[in-house]
Amino acid sequence: MPYAPSERTIEEGYKRAQEIYALWGVDTEAALRVLADTPVSIHCWQGDDVAGLEVHEGDVGSGGIQATGNYPGRARTGDELRSDLSKALDCIPGKRHRVNIHAFYAETDGVVVDRNALEV
Repeated sequence: MPYAPSERTIEEGYKRAQEIYALWGVDTEAALRVLADTPVSIHCWQGDDVAGLEVHEGDVGSGGIQATGNYPGRARTGDELRSDLSKALDCIPGKRHRVNIHAFYAETDGVVVDRNALEV
C-alpha cells in the first residue's frame, strides 16, 4: 500500500524545506506566488510512459522513447490518464495550464483507426 503522508507530516516537511531553501536566499512563499501566475505546459507522455491509447494490429516495437523510465504506476486508459492529470493539476498552483496531447491518445473504442483517418 502506498504511503500517504498526513497533513502534519507535509507541513513539517515544507517548513524544513523552507529553512533549507532560505539558506540559499530562496523565499519559497514568493516562489509559490510566482508559480500561481505561471502557466505550466504538461506533455501527455508524462502520464503514461509514452504508451498512448491506440489500438494496434500486431507488434508496435519499442513503444516510444521511454523518457519517463517505465514508471510502474502509468495510466493505461483514457480515464486513468484524465484522473492522474486532474490530480496533478490540483497540486500545481495556478489555473492557466496547458496539456499537449498527441494522436496516439485517441480513444477509438477498441477499433484500429489509422491516424490519417482520425477526426475531431
